[in-house]
Amino acid sequence: MSDTESPKGEHRALFAASGLVAAGVGLGLAELSTSVNRAWRSPVEVVAEVVIDQAPSSITKFGIEVFGKNDKLALVIGILVTLTIVGVVVGLLSRRRPIVGDVAFGLFAVAGAGAALQVANAPVSAIVPSLVAGGVGALVLRFLRGRIVAIPATKPVSDDGSADGTSRRTFLALTGGLVALGAVAAAGGRALRDRFSAVDSRNNLVLPAADRPGPTVTEAYATDVEGMTPFTTSNADFYRIDTALTVPQVPVESWELEIKGMVDEPLTLTFDELTEFGLVEADVTMTCVSNRVGGDLVGNARWLGVPLQRLLDEVGVDPDADQLVGRSIDGYTCGFPVSAVGDGRTCLVAVGMNGEPLPLEHGFPARLVTAGLYGYISATKWLTEIELTTFEDFDSYWVPRGYADRAPIRTQCRIDIPRTGEQVTAGPQYIAGVAWAQTKGITKVEVKVDDGPWQEAELADELTDETWRQWRIEWDAQVGSPRLLCRATDGDGVLMPEERTEPLPDGASGWQSKLVIVQAA
Repeated sequence: MSDTESPKGEHRALFAASGLVAAGVGLGLAELSTSVNRAWRSPVEVVAEVVIDQAPSSITKFGIEVFGKNDKLALVIGILVTLTIVGVVVGLLSRRRPIVGDVAFGLFAVAGAGAALQVANAPVSAIVPSLVAGGVGALVLRFLRGRIVAIPATKPVSDDGSADGTSRRTFLALTGGLVALGAVAAAGGRALRDRFSAVDSRNNLVLPAADRPGPTVTEAYATDVEGMTPFTTSNADFYRIDTALTVPQVPVESWELEIKGMVDEPLTLTFDELTEFGLVEADVTMTCVSNRVGGDLVGNARWLGVPLQRLLDEVGVDPDADQLVGRSIDGYTCGFPVSAVGDGRTCLVAVGMNGEPLPLEHGFPARLVTAGLYGYISATKWLTEIELTTFEDFDSYWVPRGYADRAPIRTQCRIDIPRTGEQVTAGPQYIAGVAWAQTKGITKVEVKVDDGPWQEAELADELTDETWRQWRIEWDAQVGSPRLLCRATDGDGVLMPEERTEPLPDGASGWQSKLVIVQAA
């Protein structure tokens, strides 16, 4: 049968399967090829990163709101589902015109290669995995199509192992073997890429002691309400929102920090040279600009790092520079006012978090931590470059996407106890939560039940004005579905606004309300 001749319609399912298997084997071998070079990435990853970079802010906002910390996983799953559907369609279309498979996989290779070249610092050779995926996919589809065409269209009369039955079984065994090949290749590629991991580098790192240790955190800084959010957020529970689809692997041994731009003397530092500037500890509550009223994209940790002011004193900053830009190994940028570095707030090149080196997913080996500013403009992870520039000359990553170029954290108050959806027993209960207004502090939290009066809550001690503050209030819960509200007043005596606003463009605000169900004891 020629390439243009139409095979029998009874084999549609086999053609659909052939397209799917071809795509899977291509991606599996592409994954294996990524183990050759640290800079090579699978086509799925690089395409997903381009989607993240190019998506409108409304789509990004939707993804974070719906999927939260799993937004990137949802994107990858979505791409894989799309590829599955495309593979099936391409397999079906190749029944009559095998050239369709060649064109489809060729276009996939071109798209993946183009995406690979858009990744920051990617070499030209980064296109190889995409070319492997497209080339292998096209070859496998042609090979399977040839096997399908050889299967007789008529069904056997007897059940004694006729040629048709044997041919089908042979084809199914063949596709099963190819699926296994693709799975082994993908798993092998992932395993071999572990040699590029920075895990060992982190595990072997011993950080110098702080010249200025942080204050002792005692029970006085937290309420004793059962189930309450801890004062210090563990590294495992600390929120992670960033644009990196896969965690960058940056061994400390090869890491360097370049400070350049509008400075008198540019400077490049190794990790050891950085820490020689002296380390300090500071407790800082960090907040994501995407955090909604009552949301959990906020955490408090003890950071260890070099005060950024010491580095700026070393290089000398041009008086006209008004923006400090942090650049990540993957090209991501944050930018915030230079004035924030010297106004007394904590501003660190952090290397440690809660008594250990930074976790890989939180920026190892170094990141920026700046109190009182949302993370999207001030908290560059996997930091490799600091540039002094101006707001007029440079927009950091999120600014062209609709977010503000200056974004001090808004005062927020959150009810943690009772938990959402929890059924409460009538009688004495606690309403408890956290409030924050970094660099200003919290002086008062008030709670209201339904249309009752505002009642002032009991505040835990304040460690510094850069951390959140826990609060609680006793409550005589009555049977029903009461509505709880909370609000906070900052250290300047300013009550947070009642009206609720969305996170875009510079952070959400407003009083949180929560409905709870109270049952009879």
